[in-house]
Amino acid sequence: MRLMTEALEKRFAEIGSQENVKDPVIVAKFFNPAGAGIWYATEYDPVTRTFFGYVSIFGDWNDEWGYFSIDELESFKGPLGIGIERDLYWDEMRFSKAIGVQV
Repeated sequence: MRLMTEALEKRFAEIGSQENVKDPVIVAKFFNPAGAGIWYATEYDPVTRTFFGYVSIFGDWNDEWGYFSIDELESFKGPLGIGIERDLYWDEMRFSKAIGVQV
């Protein structure tokens, strides 16, 4: 399965920058099916192949906003060679709803 599709890339382009949005829309969710880690993507730059979003590795105080690369997600192989996956059933939603916090 490809982590990025043309339709998804188009949707990121439609939404554009959300840097001044208090409660941004999470467009895509990526996760490690064999371990810890969820990446919530709010923006994507096709030139650098880099996302901006919220990263939750252990669901604790270390969760943070930042940049992450699709190349890094695609190259990761965990136990038994299982890689990062995109949640195919993800529906776009605001950060506050997805994470369950008030912003």
